[in-house]
Amino acid sequence: MRARKGMTIVELLVVMGIVGILTVIAVVIYTSQIRQGRRSDGMDSLMAMSLAEEEYRTNNVLYGTLAQVWGGVTTSSRGYYTLSISNISGTSYTLTATATGDQANDVSGSTACNSLQFAVSSGTVTKSPTVCWPQ
Repeated sequence: MRARKGMTIVELLVVMGIVGILTVIAVVIYTSQIRQGRRSDGMDSLMAMSLAEEEYRTNNVLYGTLAQVWGGVTTSSRGYYTLSISNISGTSYTLTATATGDQANDVSGSTACNSLQFAVSSGTVTKSPTVCWPQ
């Protein structure tokens, strides 16, 4: 008897299944990394807004509104987040970057990172959720 060369259809289907599973895993990991990279858009905007708030406060009694310190612009520089300022007083403010579009699916572990906050109260800075911010 002569040995046959080649693959059977079952072997081909098994290989295609394995390649398919690996492709799905790679796409999920890649998408997660893209969202994590885009998170810097919101963080950068919050840090720049914080500097603008501090500069505004040096000449005023209270911290400023979005229109006063940020020209009323409501989106981050690359457009992945909507920006807002709340809890304004003479000693505190809260900056919020809310993810839009696919960025709203951003997670770190089991924590959703679709809303980033940077709060200042009497000189104390709080960033939340903490797992979403770099250490």
